[in-house]
Amino acid sequence: MESVDRFFFEYYGLTERDLERYLGAALSAGAHYADLYFEHTTTSSLLLDESLIKSATEGISMGCGIRVLAGEQTGYAYSDDLAPEKILKAAKIAARIASGPARVSTVGLSTVERDHNFYRVAAPPTDRALEEKLELVRRADRAARDYDPRIGQVRVTYADQVRHILIAGSDGRVVTDCQPLVRLGVSTIARQNGKLQSGSRGGGGRVGLDFFERPQHSPEHFAREAARQAVVQLEAREAPAGEMEVVLAPGWPGILLHEAVGHGLEADFNRKGISAFSGRIGQRVASELCTVVDDGTIPNRRGSLNVDDEGSPTRRNVLIEKGILRGYLQDRLSAEVMRTSRTGNGRRESYEHIPMPRMTNTYMLAGSDDPEEIIRSVKRGLYAVYFGGGQVDITSGKFVFSASEAYLIEDGQVTAPVKGATLIGDGPTVLTRVTAVGHDLELDEGIGTCGKEGQSVPVGVGLPTIKVSHLTVGGTAPKTASPIL
Repeated sequence: MESVDRFFFEYYGLTERDLERYLGAALSAGAHYADLYFEHTTTSSLLLDESLIKSATEGISMGCGIRVLAGEQTGYAYSDDLAPEKILKAAKIAARIASGPARVSTVGLSTVERDHNFYRVAAPPTDRALEEKLELVRRADRAARDYDPRIGQVRVTYADQVRHILIAGSDGRVVTDCQPLVRLGVSTIARQNGKLQSGSRGGGGRVGLDFFERPQHSPEHFAREAARQAVVQLEAREAPAGEMEVVLAPGWPGILLHEAVGHGLEADFNRKGISAFSGRIGQRVASELCTVVDDGTIPNRRGSLNVDDEGSPTRRNVLIEKGILRGYLQDRLSAEVMRTSRTGNGRRESYEHIPMPRMTNTYMLAGSDDPEEIIRSVKRGLYAVYFGGGQVDITSGKFVFSASEAYLIEDGQVTAPVKGATLIGDGPTVLTRVTAVGHDLELDEGIGTCGKEGQSVPVGVGLPTIKVSHLTVGGTAPKTASPIL
């Protein structure tokens, strides 16, 4: 068994009696459940621009969030001061926001030990010397500038954190965790004949600085990829517009799956009946080639957690199995309302935020097709390698994504790079048009951050090479195209 993280008991002198007192105050107006979320986060960050360190910061944040549930009503309050009187005041405020006829005893709290740890890190990144982190960003800057003389601007960011959490619920469970996280990002701008093009790359995870010692994760690797992407775009032609076959490369293009499908499978949207996937469990929502999972248990991945932010163990959840919708991502509240089990997807940005259903690492399982054969099967289409921004409407599932690196496919060959390509469609439809799935599943390199209702959390995405039989590509319309009325 994994020993529990006793940070709050030892560093702040917190006791079981304190927890019971705070929970009692939270339930003082009547409710069926209450929980406490203690958080202590140490962070550091660096910004290098124009080969100069523009900022270097270190910080500590701490606080406690108190949630009270009475039926579907939620009361939430927090304190950034861990003094007992401040926590008691916040607990009473939350109690008044959500009150109900029930009242729950909070005696008999017990700390839950785990039988796993998905991020064993010998030396947390926040404990490493500043000079080691400075050297990482300088190495990335040098490698990007050395890649090509047309690289005129390089920006490197580094950020790490270690978060200690303690969650105590009126169901008697006390859960703790210590969560490391680190990320290195490189952005470049290439210039040629007055034209400017950008590129970006990065990586990280719930790891230590030794992660960047491996060649495939080194600062030089990320820097060269960011520089290559910018230089390629200098020679890119305008993307064609119209409906065509689209091949998505493995790895980061899984962001399309995350946005267009994953958000629609979060339980809060479905219990409210506002998702394009509401009420469709057991129905076909995708090609039989598609199996989509959300897995918070992959060791050291950016989106992985030992427990979610409600204290539930994370799991490997099959959302779509061979095209059939099997379930939604649940937090405590949605699971209670929908009368189903929690899936370990209750997440929050910090103690200041209420938990809600969120993704962890979301990806499509590998198929059996040869990726090279998939490309050879396309007469005329688009090969999307890397994505930038996008927008999704949860209710309809409609999306618009911009491809920051894409190429034409002509007669089964990847040819010219194109710029300005956007993919337009809707999640429930696009998965039904998947006609080939490669055997080359890749997860992203550890850069994803997901936003929802003003909260941001780290996530992972993944995809094998897939072919979509027809998808609308926005770009430069041919001269013979009919006007859109």
